[in-house]
Amino acid sequence: MRLWLAAVGRARSDPARALYDDYAGRLTWPLTLREVEVKKRLPPDELKRQEAELLLAAIPAGSTVVALDERGASLGSEAFARKLEGWRDGGAGDIAFLIGGADGHGEAVRRRADLLLSLGALTWPHMLVRALIAEQLYRAQCILSGHPYHRA
Repeated sequence: MRLWLAAVGRARSDPARALYDDYAGRLTWPLTLREVEVKKRLPPDELKRQEAELLLAAIPAGSTVVALDERGASLGSEAFARKLEGWRDGGAGDIAFLIGGADGHGEAVRRRADLLLSLGALTWPHMLVRALIAEQLYRAQCILSGHPYHRA
């Protein structure tokens, strides 16, 4: 199983990037980060449309797609791990997590997503969301392997 994280925006060398790198480095599942950005100033709907095209183009065809979305399902860590396990055991080769821009995802991403996932009602900085996803992927890996990192 290969993991992909496609995100709008470019990460700087800062604590959020270091935290992402730390958790991504712990994974035994390969995780590839793809960053995309639209450099033109556009009306919000057109910007979301173009960002959606770039995000979908950044991941392998046939991927299982998880779009991070405030209106999505809120899963606990164990339920998230079981969802990954089901996809893995069902033969999913690529699982892609998509992080949209400041205005959210375009409709093309929302329609394509196999899961809309919320990280809760709070609003998080997009660069920190990358680290949160990497940590939850590592936590899921630990849950599925019986590693004591996750203490429930």
